Amino acid sequence: MNDSPGWAAPGSPSDGQGPDAAPRPPAEGSGASKWSAAQPPPGQWSSPDAGQTPPQQQPQPNAGWGTYPAPPGQQPPAAPYAYGNPGGGWGGPPPAAKPGVIPLRPLGLGEILDGAVGILRGHWRSVLSVSLVVAALSQIALLVAQRLTMDSLPTPSTEPTTPGEAVRALGDAGLLYGFQYYLEIVGLILVTALLAPTVSRAVLGQASTLGSTLKAVRPLTGRMLGLTGLLLMGSLAAGLLPALPGILLGSAALAALGVPVGLVLLAWFYVTFALAPPALMLERGTPVAALRRSAKLVKGAWWRVCGISLLTWVIRTITSTVIVMPFAAIAMVLAPGGLSAFLDGSATREWSVLIITGIGAVVGATVTMPMQTGVTTLLYIDQRIRREALDLELARAAGVEGYGSTSTTAPTGG
Repeated sequence: MNDSPGWAAPGSPSDGQGPDAAPRPPAEGSGASKWSAAQPPPGQWSSPDAGQTPPQQQPQPNAGWGTYPAPPGQQPPAAPYAYGNPGGGWGGPPPAAKPGVIPLRPLGLGEILDGAVGILRGHWRSVLSVSLVVAALSQIALLVAQRLTMDSLPTPSTEPTTPGEAVRALGDAGLLYGFQYYLEIVGLILVTALLAPTVSRAVLGQASTLGSTLKAVRPLTGRMLGLTGLLLMGSLAAGLLPALPGILLGSAALAALGVPVGLVLLAWFYVTFALAPPALMLERGTPVAALRRSAKLVKGAWWRVCGISLLTWVIRTITSTVIVMPFAAIAMVLAPGGLSAFLDGSATREWSVLIITGIGAVVGATVTMPMQTGVTTLLYIDQRIRREALDLELARAAGVEGYGSTSTTAPTGG
């Protein structure tokens, strides 16, 4: 689809509104200034004053407020002459069609969040199955990394006593948390790509199963893994390059100065290419084409995409923390040493504690990760509706008859 929206601008001759939308009634006699004796009531043509309400009348099909009959002795036209809103009365265009979880028009924040929750609620079997597998694999990898690095992290009994030990301990902690962060990014990319077909069916109001999801994803497995690799390398470069000079020179101060710059670049990279996974799966292009597509759709709407994604992440983090808390309490009770072991950090080296908290993390990620990925895919659809009038294609795919034939609202940019 080209970038130009397919909707006519309000007031143009093609949209059925404005003075040129329909021919005037023929005049009687030869004088150009004479009109037919059959004129509409004055109240239907005058503009309402402030505070005035429109007259109550029975709605007529395809006729707005201000309809007048055909002149005497002539056949009525195929469609009544209408000025104003095609839906009748005041108050904007007719309601948008909603065959699935979202209305087919530019979306607001509440509609995007509600749509993501609706996808999880209506297609929970396929959604939770995919997110459970990805969350379990990610948590197993993180569990191994935690156990391998925990011995090198300082505890109250082994606090670093020299600057060199402090730098080493800080580096080990940074590696662990960095690995956890990038592992989460990879999981989000994979779940977003795997669930994009499910989200598209939910938008159209169609049923979805795990088998149909896997069938849609299978031909694009190689491209999906390629895109995941490109996004991972790009995010690593954005986050680590500013601090690399300090790391190579062994200067902790110089490396610390590069950390804020790396965080800014990482945020820019993440938001700019956040829509690449759904673009790849729904447009079936190459990984590079998906990256370009995401950058094009986000351009001019970077702050909007960033704000909605950040808010979703906050909601997701709070929900996941609430889910994990009971598992942490159980681990605290079963850990050797009890609460004191948690306070001095020794409990984090016990396999029983790591496994119990890991199970809680898997449950939390399984439930909350689909919300983040659903919002990302709905943002992709929303940006295409705003830029390319994708709602017309979605309406046709959903079998909505006549949708868009009387629409007069052009999509908004950004």
